[in-house]
Amino acid sequence: MQKEISVIGLGYVGLPLAVEFGKIRKVIGFDLNKDRINELKKGIDQTLEVSSDDLTGSKDLFLTSNQQDIENSQIYIIAVPTPIDTYLKPDLSPLIEATKMVAKYLSRGDIVIYESTVYPGATEEVCVPLLEEGSSLIFNKDFFCGYSPERVNPGDKEHKLQNISKVTSGSNEEISIEIDNLYKEIIVAGTHRASSIKVAEAAKVIENTQRDVNIALINELALIFNKLEIDTEEVLQAAGTKWNFLPFKPGLVGGHCIGVDPYYLTYKSIEIGYNPEIILAGRRLNDNMSKYIIDQITLLASDNDIYIGNSNVLIMGLSFKENCPDIRNTKVIDIYNQLKKLNAKVDIFDPWVIPGDAKKEFNIDLIDSPDEESYDIVIIAVQHDAFFDMGIKKIKSFGKPNNIIYDIKHIFHKELTDGRL
Repeated sequence: MQKEISVIGLGYVGLPLAVEFGKIRKVIGFDLNKDRINELKKGIDQTLEVSSDDLTGSKDLFLTSNQQDIENSQIYIIAVPTPIDTYLKPDLSPLIEATKMVAKYLSRGDIVIYESTVYPGATEEVCVPLLEEGSSLIFNKDFFCGYSPERVNPGDKEHKLQNISKVTSGSNEEISIEIDNLYKEIIVAGTHRASSIKVAEAAKVIENTQRDVNIALINELALIFNKLEIDTEEVLQAAGTKWNFLPFKPGLVGGHCIGVDPYYLTYKSIEIGYNPEIILAGRRLNDNMSKYIIDQITLLASDNDIYIGNSNVLIMGLSFKENCPDIRNTKVIDIYNQLKKLNAKVDIFDPWVIPGDAKKEFNIDLIDSPDEESYDIVIIAVQHDAFFDMGIKKIKSFGKPNNIIYDIKHIFHKELTDGRL
């Protein structure tokens, strides 16, 4: 008899898991957000990660915001957010609360699997004691744990859950095999069974740390090349002709993973007495890119007799990456806030982002569409296909007779814009 699964947290990570498992076995999909549950029951996924057909096709998936509905499950998969706080330290409060909730319903033989990003050791050091305390059961005797890091790439319709290889782990050999076999039921690309939970946790946290450091290097090179009056894009194209050159590009580094995960690793590193240098240096550089961009735009505006203090500015794009509605930890908001501090009047246009999300998260009212000849400065901040399809001629029509176009993402050829990163 197949074990019943409860997936805790139905966001970008949890929902695709619940849907895929719900096609082959009984799954309880739990989320605290009642509005989210009601929308999903109607076949609407605001994250756009799961189609209406997939939702309705997951016949054994039961969606709920009532925690008592999870009490009869034998496998619990926790996929809640793990952000950082204002001090750039891990905020494990959603993970802790989800763990306490599951602990109340834990029975002998149950397995709790974590997918949320954490630092190496967090599952066994933070979560397991809470499970033992809340259930009065003994770890690795009465109940068991596993860790299988998520690899969701928001907006990517090619690399979906079932098409991305999955790292798995368990708290002992028998459980690690069972967890690995569980994920093999839905992961077409195959699995990699790590030797321990800590190894799996560490693998997750370095995946995005590696990307962060590499992007920081390219961002620093862009700063140097701009001072040398060399076009960064041309340099990267030339260097890219070598077979082993890594194709990273400069830009803003946001999102729930790349801009967050390194802080989980550095937090643990400092805790054990090692002060990381390269990782934190990369984070500082990437976090300061918005200030550099504003400085560049301010100089460019001055050269074109535009005073940024009373200018009308259009920012095209708010999501943290192209072709998705995800605004978690978007660095575009840093550009917006810095422009507002300079007393500029700023509009944001993003056809992907849900207006209610922008209002709730940032208290910003997105515009439906830009008016022609209205802006002194137009900043293309996100590489949406819709902006490329719109064309530079249309985008320039949003500007006043004397305007500048700054292309952060190098969407258009350098000769067609006034500046770019």
